[in-house]
Formats: sequence, structure tokens, C-alpha cells
Amino acid sequence: MPRTYYIFTSGRLRRKGNTLYLERRPGSEPVEASAKATDEGPLPPKRSDDERADHQSPAENEAVADGLATETGPEMDLVNEDLPNSGSECVDKGSATDTLSAKGGIEAATGDDVDGGQVGEHPSARTSAAQESEPRLSLKGQSQAIPIEDIADLFLFGELDLNTKLLNFLAQKGIPFHVFNYYGFYSGSYYPRETNVSGYLLVRQVEHYIDATKRLIIAREIVRGAYHNLHRNLLYYRNRGRAIQDSIEMMEQESEKIETASSIAALMGVEGRIREIYYGAFTEILRLEEPFKRVKRPPDNMINALISFSNSLLYAAALSQIYRTPLNPTISFLHEPGARRFSLALDIAEIFKPIIVDKMIFKLLNRSMVTEDDLMEEVAFAYLKEKGRKVVVREFEERLQTTVRHRRMKRNVSYRGFIRLECYKLVRHLLGIEPYQALRAWW
Repeated sequence: MPRTYYIFTSGRLRRKGNTLYLERRPGSEPVEASAKATDEGPLPPKRSDDERADHQSPAENEAVADGLATETGPEMDLVNEDLPNSGSECVDKGSATDTLSAKGGIEAATGDDVDGGQVGEHPSARTSAAQESEPRLSLKGQSQAIPIEDIADLFLFGELDLNTKLLNFLAQKGIPFHVFNYYGFYSGSYYPRETNVSGYLLVRQVEHYIDATKRLIIAREIVRGAYHNLHRNLLYYRNRGRAIQDSIEMMEQESEKIETASSIAALMGVEGRIREIYYGAFTEILRLEEPFKRVKRPPDNMINALISFSNSLLYAAALSQIYRTPLNPTISFLHEPGARRFSLALDIAEIFKPIIVDKMIFKLLNRSMVTEDDLMEEVAFAYLKEKGRKVVVREFEERLQTTVRHRRMKRNVSYRGFIRLECYKLVRHLLGIEPYQALRAWW
């Protein structure tokens, strides 16, 4: 089944037939297959001052990341039929993680099966071995083969050389990839020409954006879903002894304004205040010595660095799922569409931040899976070292593969599948089939 590949190593990415080859730079260790997703390889060679100068600073790139990332229910159904069972369109089977580390190893976890398995079953119960590379393209054993049928999308963190032949091939196969810079900030996405297009749906999507009333209906429901999931997180930790009752009551009081907001700007203001209250509860949830405050441009401590990096991963994951649907990613409803950004991914991600990103961060910090040793601090900002980013990526992919028993579909659906389903629910609303209801976590 198609899988997501997170590539940290540096080198060249080339095509040969129906196979991609990751050719490591000379001097690196040969490619090896790793059976455990928890194994760590050595970090890539450190850049020289000249190489580092070629990269934008986090202050500059946080603004780029926020080009995709401005902070700001009920059970679901498909558009017309059940999810497909195979191929790149597979939603109910989560994509596995293949992390190509600096050591050259593939760290693989197979995808979760919506039709089977246990709820919340650990996705790394099974592993897959790396494919052997062809000698003709091998750089003294330093080439890693990746069959094109095995790729759903790519997340590129290392310095890789690509050519137009490869880009054309990825576009032909409908494989998007997302690029992150040296500091781990989102740089951009390669979004292949859409094949799953609908002129009628595009007209309806634009119509719902232009009509202020129709747009507000969708935006309000997105905020309702986001609030429900934020509120549920706080209730979870309150029931486990955290002193956050005041924050919960303040959020509940502020949430009443969601229904009375008469414009997108007013609704965004309410959503922003709810999140401000929510982030204030991090002090108790994470048992911090000093009050926590969300700082984005640039992040000033480890928690903010984790939030910024994790949000970027979620935006990219949401964009990959939007690509599999007829939706146009540049036309959004809560966030204002703008030049050079896929703003619909921001709308979808708002609903899933509490479920995927925030819960992951609580786990990483409360279990000391990421510590201050994983943070590299520079003048006025903070960012994660390579080792810390790998830990986050593995945990992020594990959450995307985690399955939940769907109450209406009567089968397990992965978190990645829920993101796709959210897109299809929006399609049904735009087509007038049924009103859109944002996901409200019940588990």
C-alpha cells in the first residue's frame, strides 16, 4: 500500500524506470534497513558557515511556514461510496512511515488497516525491509531504492538534488512532496497537476466563498469542531488532577460568542481568544515553572518550537489529503485565501490540531521523549535539532496511523483517513448533499 516517506538524508533523488533512487553523497555510510522505528542513526555532517549562510533564518522561514499556518462532531460519511481499498486513493489504510535517516537506514512501520486490527493498535507491529538498489545507479552501495507504487507522498528534510525528469514523473503518478528547510520550517510543496477535478465543484466552492452568509456557515462549523476538540483535551487533563478548571470555564464562556459572531473577522477573533486561553492551560498540563505563552515568529522555547514544527507537518499532511479530492486547496472559508498559500489546508488542520498535534506534544514532553538537549538555541529563536525532529516525525506518523472504530462505518479508520473524510464532508456540503459537520472527537 502507498506510504509516506520522510527523508532526512542528503544526496540525490533520481528516477530509473518505476523506481526512485536516493543516492547518498560520497563518504556516507551505505544504506541499511532497520526493523525498528525507534532506532537512531547518527546525525548528518554539520554544515560549514558558508553552507549555513545559504539557508534562511528561522525568523524568515517561520513567516513562510505561517503562509500555510495562521493560528486561528458528529460521525462522518463518504461522498457516494465507501473508501477505496487499494492504490494511492486508499484512505482507510494509513500510510506507513519510512524514515531515511542520516545513517541511510529505512525505519518502517506498516499502515493500519481500517477493516481490521485493534483500536489504537501500535502501527509498528509489522515492518518492511528496504528494497535493494540496482548496481547501475549505486554509488558504492550508497543508493536506496523506493518503488514508485510504494509512495503516497514525500516529506523532504535533507538537502536533495532533483531534476525535472523526476518532477514530471512524480506529477504523472500524482505524488505531492513537501520541503522543509535546514531549521525544520516548512518551505513549500510540489502540488502535481490535479486529475481528480470537477468544474462544477470548483464553481460551488468559489460561490460559497464569495457569498458571506454561506462562507460564515462553513467557517463557524470549523471553529465549533476545533473548540470541541480543544475543550475535550482540557477535560481530559482536568479529570487527571490538573488545576485547569478556570481555563475550562473561560473557554466555555468565550465559546458562546461563536454563535453570535457576524463576520469572519469576528469569528477569527473568538477562535484566537479561545486558543489563547487553551495555551494558557499548558502551564498546568506540562507542569511548567513559568507561564506558557504562544510565540510563533520565531519560536522562543522548546514548546513553541514543537508546536510550530508539528503544525507544519499537519498542514502538509492535510494538503496531501486535499490533493486526493476534487477540492481546490487555495479557496478556504475560515482563513483568508492569499497568494502563495494553500489556505484550505489551514481550515482542515484547525480541527485536527488538538487531536493530533497537541496530544502528541503532551506525550513527548510529559514522557521526556524530547528534552532541552534536542533543542538548539540561537540569538532570539529556538529550533529542534535533527535528532529531535526525527522523534517528532516518528510520533506524528504513528498518530496518523492510529485507528479509531468509526461509529457509523463500523470499522477502524486511521487519523489520516479522518482528514480525508473531513474533505469529503466538505464536498458533500458544497454540492448540497448534506450540511457540513466538523469532526468532534468521541474517543
